[in-house]
Amino acid sequence: MRTRRQFFREVGCGLGGFAFLSRVGWLSRLEAAVMAGATDYRALVCLFLFGGNDGNNTVMPYDEYAAYQQVRGSEINIPKDSLLKINAPSQGAAFGLHPALPELQSLYTQGKLAILANVGTLVQPITRADYLAGAPRPDSLFSHSDQQGQWQSSVVRSTDPASQTGWGGRTADAAAAIAGGSFPLVVSVAGIPLFTTGVNSRPLVPGSGLQGFGTDTISKARYSALRALLTLDTSNPLVGSASSIGSSAIDNTNTLNAALASATALQTSFPATTLGRQFQQIARIISVRSALGMKRQIFFASLSGFDTHSDELATQQTLLAEVSQALGAFYASTVELGVADAVTAFTLSDFGRTFQPASGGGTDHAWGSHHFILGGSVKGGDFYGTYPALALAGPDDASNEGRWIPTTAVDEYGATLARWLGVDDNSLTTVFPNLGRFSSGALGFLG
Repeated sequence: MRTRRQFFREVGCGLGGFAFLSRVGWLSRLEAAVMAGATDYRALVCLFLFGGNDGNNTVMPYDEYAAYQQVRGSEINIPKDSLLKINAPSQGAAFGLHPALPELQSLYTQGKLAILANVGTLVQPITRADYLAGAPRPDSLFSHSDQQGQWQSSVVRSTDPASQTGWGGRTADAAAAIAGGSFPLVVSVAGIPLFTTGVNSRPLVPGSGLQGFGTDTISKARYSALRALLTLDTSNPLVGSASSIGSSAIDNTNTLNAALASATALQTSFPATTLGRQFQQIARIISVRSALGMKRQIFFASLSGFDTHSDELATQQTLLAEVSQALGAFYASTVELGVADAVTAFTLSDFGRTFQPASGGGTDHAWGSHHFILGGSVKGGDFYGTYPALALAGPDDASNEGRWIPTTAVDEYGATLARWLGVDDNSLTTVFPNLGRFSSGALGFLG
């Protein structure tokens, strides 16, 4: 049986792959129109690394490299002389970035990139002793689909109603009154993920709209017929809702295409990769923010392939190079557009990977990992959170293979970003229902 939410999603996709409408309810539109909006512009850009990126080979100890080398072994060990050295004042130590991340190393040294260490899904703060004693932990802790959902929803129990929405979408709900305009607040260039789905908000997905509608007479007639069909049988709640979503999606796609058609071309060069094209599209949409009347926006991009059970060195080299080049170009584009201080990009992923290698030159599913935050308002050039002790069966290991128990929760990570976007403290507990279980909703990496 399909749930009501699944029905709407499938109907929306069936109508020619329409982009979904953000804030489909008329009440949300009315609220956005009558309430005072923000006077500045701000945007969040989420990059999800699907598969579970190995943070242990993304951010490595430089001063204490021997501890890393001893466990990682020869199959997935990255030589010390190839690490991109960075200093972490808050940790009192030097670290190394993966050699495929030169653009991110440069941004880090410029103070535009920060690293959040050992963050993950949590029910509540937990130690190794707590974990071994059976303390509450997230549902299906090492499952890809479950952990992807929990990272995107910030809800770790499937019985919680909020698990059916994402914290990006709920942030959009909370920021709707200050967002300005009637254009969708959430835009995804990578499908329709849970992250972008709120109670009222749905993502616009550029490029997934109508096909086969040109400017010739037959195409125009076909288009008019479709628009007419979407006005029929609206007395039926399901048909009416689906038709409203479809009509609004067409309108919003047309609005976006018209704005982009008159936009000045970006001078920044983007890599011709999957992620490069996604970030170029986001940059182009940001460039027409004024034409769309938007003061707040949330974007979603993604890259897959990080489930490195084997051949990790080669796979991660390729993927992280794509990430670094795309983020480097994207930051340059925000400088070109004069919005570097107003745009913050950040990474999420299913989970980290075991410190102890698996057979075949790979790693297994783990828990806490390290993530990047990029932008002109980021207090970069430093680490936030606590880097784990790299010891098998040590104080931060949930097992004996190096599955780091997170010391910072996704809720704290997301709340810091949402607060910067403009979500007030009273709304944060609605966006992040579990936030009250943790000590901080302000991790300090944003000015």
